[in-house]
Amino acid sequence: MKECEIKSLYDLNETIAAELFEGLTYPWEALPKIGEFIKKIGPTLSEEEYERREGDVYIAKSAKVFESAYIHGPAIIGKEAEVRHCAFIRGNAIVGEGAVVGNSTELKNVVLFNKVQVPHYNYVGDSILGYKSHMGAGSITSNVKSDKTLVVVKNRHSKEEPIETGLKKFGAMLGDHVEVGCGSILNPGSVIGKNTNIYPLSSVRGVVPADSILKEKDRIVRKEA
Repeated sequence: MKECEIKSLYDLNETIAAELFEGLTYPWEALPKIGEFIKKIGPTLSEEEYERREGDVYIAKSAKVFESAYIHGPAIIGKEAEVRHCAFIRGNAIVGEGAVVGNSTELKNVVLFNKVQVPHYNYVGDSILGYKSHMGAGSITSNVKSDKTLVVVKNRHSKEEPIETGLKKFGAMLGDHVEVGCGSILNPGSVIGKNTNIYPLSSVRGVVPADSILKEKDRIVRKEA
């Protein structure tokens, strides 16, 4: 599925983690590598720009981190990022430059590209969110199937074969400039193409094409040029 490939979803110039994706085809292949990648590049970050804290936590000096936020390493908080009141970062997390992690938002094993916004009561686990993607209030990624089997990426709108990921934990891959409406659930193995909008209160499964609008479960329309 070409629309699920890294090159179709992301501008790698908009993340400190570009090297993490080298040699990979699909973005979810990076999920088991995030923690070690942070440990590798963290010590190379400029001491003039980043403060190193205990537990492999690296926070840009220009970032704004509220006192009530909790950050467990390994983690990188990028320049000009904002980590708000009671945010909970559980580790293996890269928060891009200018990104917003909001009130009571929980992150775990994620890459947020630059300018991502997860600003209100979001859970984002085992997921990768592209440049300027935004998750509305209360929208979450569900990262484990109810039957605990391995996640498969399916495109219900094409005849392409499903992709076996080999992963038990896999939330969502959001391409650049994706807008997720309030209260939506992104089920395990969701892949949303660039410039796509998800209506509020949606339950998303499988692949949603780029440049489209998901209005209902099986109703996807192309955006007008």
